Amino acid sequence: MNKLFLLVLSILWSHLATAQQIIGLPPVINYTRQQYPGGGQTWDLDMDRNGILYFANNEGLMTFNGHSWKLLPVPNHTRLRAVRTDKDGRIYIGAQDDFGYYLPDADGVLRYTSLKPVVRNRKDQFADIWDIVIDDSGIFFRSTNKIFHYDHKTLRIYPAQAEWQVLRRTGGQIYAQDAARGLLRFRNGQWESVCTAIASQRVLVREILDGGQDTLLICTLKHGLFKMYGGQLFPFRTAADAIFTEKQIYCAKNWGDNDRQLLVGTSYGGCYIINSATGHIIQRFTVDEGLQHNSVLKIFTDPAKNIWLTLDNGIDMVRYNTAVKQILPDGKRYLTSYTAAIFKEQLYIGTSDGVFATPLGTQKDLSFQEGHFRRIGHTQGQVWNLSQIDAHLLMGHHEGAFEIGGQDARLLSKLTGCWLFRPFSSHILAGGYNGLQLIKKNGTPLASAARVRGLFESFRFLAVEDDSIVWSSHPYRGVFRMHVEEDSLLQYTLFTSKNGLPSDYNNFVFRIRNRTLIATQAGVYEYDTGSKRFVPSPWLYPVLKNIPLQHLAEDASGNIWFVSDKMPGVIDFHKPLPEHPYSIVYFPELKGQVVSGFEFLYPYDDENIFVGAEKGMYHINYKHYRHSRELPVVLIGQVSAHGSKDSLLFGGYHPPGKHSFKAMPHAFSGFHFEYASPVYSQGNTISYSYRLAGFDQGWSEWSVKTEKDYTNLPHGYYAFSVRARDNLGNVSRPAVYAFRILPAWYQTGIAMGLYVLSALALLLWAYIYQKKKFIRQRRRYQQKQEQLILRHRFEKEQREKDLISLQNEKLTAEVRFKNKELATATMYLLHRGKVLSNIKEELLSAMKKLESPAGAFKKVMRLFEEAENNEEDWEQFSRHFDEVHNNFLFQLKRRYPELSTTDLKLCAYLRINLTTKEIAQSLGISVRGVETSRYRLRKKLELPAEVSLYDFLLAVADDQVRPAQS
Repeated sequence: MNKLFLLVLSILWSHLATAQQIIGLPPVINYTRQQYPGGGQTWDLDMDRNGILYFANNEGLMTFNGHSWKLLPVPNHTRLRAVRTDKDGRIYIGAQDDFGYYLPDADGVLRYTSLKPVVRNRKDQFADIWDIVIDDSGIFFRSTNKIFHYDHKTLRIYPAQAEWQVLRRTGGQIYAQDAARGLLRFRNGQWESVCTAIASQRVLVREILDGGQDTLLICTLKHGLFKMYGGQLFPFRTAADAIFTEKQIYCAKNWGDNDRQLLVGTSYGGCYIINSATGHIIQRFTVDEGLQHNSVLKIFTDPAKNIWLTLDNGIDMVRYNTAVKQILPDGKRYLTSYTAAIFKEQLYIGTSDGVFATPLGTQKDLSFQEGHFRRIGHTQGQVWNLSQIDAHLLMGHHEGAFEIGGQDARLLSKLTGCWLFRPFSSHILAGGYNGLQLIKKNGTPLASAARVRGLFESFRFLAVEDDSIVWSSHPYRGVFRMHVEEDSLLQYTLFTSKNGLPSDYNNFVFRIRNRTLIATQAGVYEYDTGSKRFVPSPWLYPVLKNIPLQHLAEDASGNIWFVSDKMPGVIDFHKPLPEHPYSIVYFPELKGQVVSGFEFLYPYDDENIFVGAEKGMYHINYKHYRHSRELPVVLIGQVSAHGSKDSLLFGGYHPPGKHSFKAMPHAFSGFHFEYASPVYSQGNTISYSYRLAGFDQGWSEWSVKTEKDYTNLPHGYYAFSVRARDNLGNVSRPAVYAFRILPAWYQTGIAMGLYVLSALALLLWAYIYQKKKFIRQRRRYQQKQEQLILRHRFEKEQREKDLISLQNEKLTAEVRFKNKELATATMYLLHRGKVLSNIKEELLSAMKKLESPAGAFKKVMRLFEEAENNEEDWEQFSRHFDEVHNNFLFQLKRRYPELSTTDLKLCAYLRINLTTKEIAQSLGISVRGVETSRYRLRKKLELPAEVSLYDFLLAVADDQVRPAQS
C-alpha cells in the first residue's frame, strides 16, 4: 500500500513539472546514407562484446567498427527489422519471411544460418520479424501472428490470439502484448496475463521498462507513459505529455545512473531525456539540435554512454558522456561566440549579436545547468570582451565600452569601439579601436571613459606590468611598451623583428604568472631587460617549442591553456610524465571550431572551461576529460592478401574460438591490413602504431591512418600488431594477427635436397670438366708454345729480312750517292774533254792561219794529248765506277782480257747510257770514231748482230749482282 501511495504521489508531482533544457549540448555525430552502405531506414541495432555495432537496415545487416561500414544482405534480400547479439558470438536477425543468425567462422567472416527451414508447417508461415529477445531459456522472435522460441535445439511456436504487438525483456522477465489479451508474461513455457486493461483501453505499447519497486513503465504510441503496479495502469504525467501525444512515442530506454532518466524516441519529434521520477525534461534532441531526422526508430546506449539513434533516414550518435559540449545561447546555431564571464551567479556569453545570460544553480559542471538564456538590453551588435574587474562587469562592444548591471548595459564611452579592459592602478584601462581609454573606479556606477593622449593605435591586446608600464601587441606592427600616467602616454617603444621578435605580424601579449609573454608564430617570447630584446621564454619555450600560438590563459590550478592553429590545448602541471614534470593535452574535438583571429579561452575552474567558437560556445569539463576517459581499444578489421587474385584472410569478426592460422602460398607477397578503434566517444582523438614482427624493426610512428600495406614480403612467419592511443597518452593492448608465407617450390626442403644433390653433381661435373679443361689448356699451352717458337722464328727471319732490306736500302742509297758522284765526275770529264777539244780545234784553226811554223805548237799539242789521255783521271773514274757497279770493269776485264783501256772506257760510258756525242767528247775522238770503236768492241766481245751491246753490258752487270743476292 505504501508503494502504491508513493507511486501516486510521484505522478501528481510530475504533473506540476515544467520543461527545461540544460545548456550543454553534447556533440551529435551524423552518419548519412552517403557514409554507410545501406538504405535510409534502420530499425534496430546492437553491439557485440568486441564493440562492433550491428544495424538492422532495409538493405541487410550493417556493421560498424568505428571506422568502416560493411553490408551483409540476407539470402532472400529482404528488409531486416531486428538484430540482437548473444554472448556466444551469434548475431540473431529478424527479416521479412526469414530469421536466423550470423556466426563468425575461423576466418572472421560472418556466415548466415537460417532458422526458417525449422518452420515446416505451412500454417506457421509468417511475415516480418519485428522483435528479438534473448533469455536464458533461449531466443524469442516476434512476428505479428507468431512468437518463435528457439532453445538452440528445437523451435516452439506461440500463435497470437489476435496480434502480437510488442515483445520485451524487462527485470529478468519476458513480456509481450497481444491485442486481445493485453500484456502477457512468459513463465514456465506459457504466456500468462499480467494486465488486461491494456487490451480494453486499446493501448498500443511501444516499450516496457523496469520502473523499480515492482513497477513497470509502459510507453505507448499515442497515450503517453504509464506506470503499472499490481496489474493496474497509472498515467505518468510529464512535461512532454503534449509532445508525446502529438509526436507519438516509438521507442524508449532507461538511462543514467540507477536508471534515473528515461530516453524517449518519438515518431516525429526527435528524442527526449526526462527525469524518471519527476517527469522533467532534461534535454531534447531534434533537427534543431543536430539530428538528421525527427523520426527515431530505435534508441541504443553503449558502455561509454553514447546514445545511438536509428532514424527514418540516417543514423545519429549523441556523445552524451563527453566532456566537451556546445552551448547555444540563442538556442540555434547561428551566433559566433567571442567571450564569456561568470558574474554574480550568472553565465554571460558575448556573441556576434549581443550578450546572453542565464542564471546558475548548484551544478559544479555548468553544462548540466538548466538554460534560461536571455539577451541583455542594449547589447545588440558585435561584442568583443566581457571582463570582471572588482564588482563591475564590463563589456567591450563595437559601439564602445559598457557596464552590465542587471538586465541592461550602460554606455561608458562612445568615443570608439572597445576591445578589452585591464585593471590599472586606481583606474580601468580600456583598449579601443583608436587608442587607450581610462575609466576611474571612484564609485558605483563607473565614471565615463576618458581618452589617453599620445598614441592612437588599435590596442586589442593589453598586459599591465605595473602601475605605469603597459604592453600591447599590434596585429601587424609589433609590440608596444608604453609608460602611462594619469590620462597621458608619456613614452612608448615599438619592438619589431629587429628587436628579437620572430615577425612583425601575429604577436599576442598576455600576462601570465607575473610574466609578460608574447605568443608568436614561433613559440612564446619574453622581454629581456638586460639586452632590451625579446628572447624565447626560458619557462614556456622549452615546453611548447616553436609551435604557432594565438592565445594563452592560466587557470586557477596553474595550468596554462593555449590555442595553436585553431586547436585548444593545455599544459597540465598536475599530470607529470616520466620525462618532464608536465603533460600537454590537445583537444582535437575542437580543431577548426575556434574563431580564427579571435581565439578565446576562459578557464573558470577545472570543470568549466569555455572556448569561443564559430557556432556557439564550447564547454570543457577538464576534470572529467582527464580522469573519466574510456581506455582505447583496437580491432583488426580486415586482412587481405594480394597476388594474381586477392584473397580475404580475416573478415574482422572475432569467432568464439581462435581464428585460423593462414599459411599463404608464396605468390601472395602483398598484404593489406585494416584496423579501427570501436571507442565511439573519442572520435578523432585516436592514433595508431603498428609493427609487423618478422619484417619491421620496431613500432611505427603514431598516425591517424587506419590501414597499412606490405608488399614483396619474403617467406616466413609474421605477426601484425597494432595499438591505439588517445590524446591523453593512454595506449591500448595490441591486436595481433599472425600468418605465414610459404616458401616457393624452389625454396622447400625437397627443393633444398635437390639443390644439394645438384650441387654435388655440379661439383663432380666441374671436377671432371676442370680436369678436361686442364688437359685442353695444357695442350693449348703446348700449341701456343710451338706457335710462339714459330712466331719467334718468323719474327727473327722477318727481322733479318728487314735488316737485309735496310742494308739494301742503305746500299741503294750509297749507290745513288756514288752514281751521283760518278755522274758528276763523268760530267766533269765530258766537260773538260769538250773544252779541251774546242781549245784544240780553235788552236788548230789558228795554226792554219798563222804563218809561223807548226812546230812552235807541237809542245802545246802534246799537252792536249796528255790531257786527253790522262790515266789518273781514268783510274779515279774506274775506281768509282766499280764501287758503284759491283766491279763491273774489273769483272769485264777479267772475262775479256783483250779489252783495251779505250774499250773499257767505251763499255763504262755505254753502261751509264751516254750518247755517242758525249762519248766522243769524253774519248776525244769523233762520232765516227765512236762508231768504229763500238764495232771493234762487239768483235772482241763476240756479240751477234741481234744482241744489243747495251743489253749485254747490263746482263754482265746482273751476273755480277746475282751471286751477291743469293
